[in-house]
Amino acid sequence: MKFFSKTMKLNNIDTVPYLTYNSLSEINFINHAFTTRLGGVSTGEFTSMNMAFNRGDNPDSVTENYKRFCKSAGFDYESLVASAQDHHTVVRAVTSAEKGIGICKPRDMESVDALITNEKGVTLVTYYADCTPLFFVDTKNKAIGLAHAGWRGTVGRIGEKVVEKMTELYGTNPADIKAAIGPAISVCCYEVDYPCAEHFLNLADLDSSKFVFEKGNGKYMVDLLETNRQILIASGVKNENITVSDVCTNCNSDLLWSHRCNLFNNLFSALFGQSARKRVIFQVSCKSYSGGNYFVTHN
Repeated sequence: MKFFSKTMKLNNIDTVPYLTYNSLSEINFINHAFTTRLGGVSTGEFTSMNMAFNRGDNPDSVTENYKRFCKSAGFDYESLVASAQDHHTVVRAVTSAEKGIGICKPRDMESVDALITNEKGVTLVTYYADCTPLFFVDTKNKAIGLAHAGWRGTVGRIGEKVVEKMTELYGTNPADIKAAIGPAISVCCYEVDYPCAEHFLNLADLDSSKFVFEKGNGKYMVDLLETNRQILIASGVKNENITVSDVCTNCNSDLLWSHRCNLFNNLFSALFGQSARKRVIFQVSCKSYSGGNYFVTHN
């Protein structure tokens, strides 16, 4: 399999593959991983590492996929907490009391597109379909966050809201945050019409000339990753502490699930957590018509 990236590494290619960030791998108290569409047991349109329970796949297959991935990447299946996304900007803080919700326990929440925690042994899970995952590590207070930033969440500045909530609840200094943006659909593939592009052009405090590009005939190319980068910088995160993935989900649809490249909705989930041994787990995965995960663990 051909895979090239300056920001990410493909691991365990022959078993249950996953991606990791080079920059996050340098943080000695975290372990992280981003799932692919390979290495699972789902069949048909869900082949093979589907992580979404709400797309019509056999729930037993999805559960097995989670367990296989957790084993491959070194995460505790019992520690997972899933979001309840609807493209808004609600941020929820979770603890060990919420472990299992959305995975092996029923959801107890609606409209939650970002999760944060400072508790060891809790793994955060969010889902994506070419949308942009945002990862946050407070390197001083050892709090973590994970946000789902579709175009609505991006213009709603969900990244800024995560930073604000981590500051409020955990005393996070934005300058101490290490962040990662993506993988997601990149500017090379994300074409929109003017009503959508207008929302980005209206982000007056940002430099939209770097993330909105007119093609003509009412069409625009939008860079979700650059938009989120600028929002994080405006929130106080240092530019040198932000890694922007160079992996486009649409361009790498043989490895990652992409909504625009597949006939069905594609989801990939991001899992992020801390283990009882002070390991922060960070995982993200992509799925077509399904879901994936991203984990981070605190060592």
